Amino acid sequence: MNNLNSQSDEQLVALYSEGNNAAFDILLLRYKNRIFSYVYYIVKDRDIAEDIFQETFVKVIVTIKQKRYVETGKFSSWITRIAHNLIIDHYRQEKAENHISNNDVTPDIFNRKELSQATVEDEMVSYQIQEDVKRLVSALPENQREVLIMRYYRNMSFKEIADATNVSINTALGRMRYAILNMRRMAEENKIELTI
Repeated sequence: MNNLNSQSDEQLVALYSEGNNAAFDILLLRYKNRIFSYVYYIVKDRDIAEDIFQETFVKVIVTIKQKRYVETGKFSSWITRIAHNLIIDHYRQEKAENHISNNDVTPDIFNRKELSQATVEDEMVSYQIQEDVKRLVSALPENQREVLIMRYYRNMSFKEIADATNVSINTALGRMRYAILNMRRMAEENKIELTI
């Protein structure tokens, strides 16, 4: 580990892409405070900052593991740019969700689906989706299922998950990524529709 600490960022990226997970742990330790502080300074919300921070490192993991990382400058600039782009995406999504157009329509504020009771069909479809998701989750390997349940059903951060399962944050992020990919693959193979 001490030997890894003396490696440059680019050397650590190369080692990680070859399968040395400890190299990524060093990168994470080097940049976690800087990236989290940068994100938090802009969004000013700890939960949102945590989500963007975690998504940043998931993107870093995926890019390096897929051998798509291209050394065009400093690693620190690259990871900061990823975080910055995710912040922009967050604000775009937030803006889109809050955008209301009043063009050519006089809205009836009481005629809204969320204010009405669900139809029997809506309830049946929703129940079926929940059952499908349960089956997909139960078909995951144990370590992926455990991380997914902790993240989505217990609302734990990746740091808390890593501590609870005695693994690195990198490993917890990787397990979550593979859980989602596996669920998508299984849904596709079995022609399961997971949206209403």
